[in-house]
Amino acid sequence: MAITASLVKELRERTGAGMMECKKALVETDGDIETAIENMRKSGQAKAAKKAGRIAAEGLIVFAASDDNKSAAMVEVNCETDFVAKDENFSSFANAVAERTLNSDVADVETLVDMPLHDGEEATIAATRDALISKIGENMSVRRFVRINSSGGVYSYRHGVRIGVLVDMEGGDAELGRDIAMHIAASNPVCVSADDVPAEKLASEREIFRAQALESGKPEAIVDKIIEGRVRKYLEEITLNGQAFVKDPDVTVGKLLEKAGAKVISFTRYEVGEGIEKKQEDFAAEVMAQVQGS
Repeated sequence: MAITASLVKELRERTGAGMMECKKALVETDGDIETAIENMRKSGQAKAAKKAGRIAAEGLIVFAASDDNKSAAMVEVNCETDFVAKDENFSSFANAVAERTLNSDVADVETLVDMPLHDGEEATIAATRDALISKIGENMSVRRFVRINSSGGVYSYRHGVRIGVLVDMEGGDAELGRDIAMHIAASNPVCVSADDVPAEKLASEREIFRAQALESGKPEAIVDKIIEGRVRKYLEEITLNGQAFVKDPDVTVGKLLEKAGAKVISFTRYEVGEGIEKKQEDFAAEVMAQVQGS
């Protein structure tokens, strides 16, 4: 029986396993999806699929970089608890994923997890993840990644294991690059400069500032000056170049870079679990439910 893309898609949706694992299971069963699911359950892949719906908002931010610091990758790998985030098996897996990300040209996580975790081995990232889920008993996922190839240099900073920053910078040196990355970790700017702020975002802020000024009873004659002052302050707060440098608040990051003859081209800041709605555990209710059910 021909193994169609729709059949692979259906098996993937029903099990949560990787595309290559699903295709292999269907080939082995000549397209019998129910037998494929049964075999996957026996191998432990279905056990991992059962946990796929559980919220994984803990984890690690990990890096991999080329020897010349011209290329680097940053990956967020999630698990359910801080305890597992400290597990050596989990951290080894996360670091291997970062290395694979660095040495590939894939553009999305779905393609990445179907790649072999290590060169010369058949086991994909998805299959290795599923095996780890079965072993440790928590849902895990490779959530996102960024890869930077720079004509200048790529610099990184990690605060603990939960916040990571990659900076693409021209000019300057490694110490400055790390300082800038550290600043971004602490101050969380939105973009590099005022030129990078979307026009519609700036227009929206202007309208808010205008409404606030009029609401406070300020005369129309000075409202425009008030708005421009607030816009300048807003841009100083959200742009990297406009922010006061964390190690020397008397100088802006923009001035620091200018003095060093350096320029930040781009940056990416990841924080573990940001944007994931975490489940609020009610342990008392959970225990009560177990007592009532026993």
